[in-house]
Amino acid sequence: MLLRTIDESRPRVQLIVDGATVEAFEGETVAACLLRHDMAVTRLTPSGRKRGPYCLMGACFECVVEIDGKANVQACLTAVCDGMSIRRGLP
Repeated sequence: MLLRTIDESRPRVQLIVDGATVEAFEGETVAACLLRHDMAVTRLTPSGRKRGPYCLMGACFECVVEIDGKANVQACLTAVCDGMSIRRGLP
């Protein structure tokens, strides 16, 4: 596991990531959730290189995903919500 939360007693929510149900802690970012679940690759470049959360503060745009049908959302700046649907840019 790459990241661990300090307070695992926080309420949990359910997300759908690429069709699979994933559990997240209320208030954490989408990027933190993806990293914790070993789903760090969020997209591929046109040349096929893997990209994912890098700076975790919104400066690099490497972590963009589709959330609830909206494309190019920065996972590091977006808090999870129960029932959120996330699609990573992977084939």
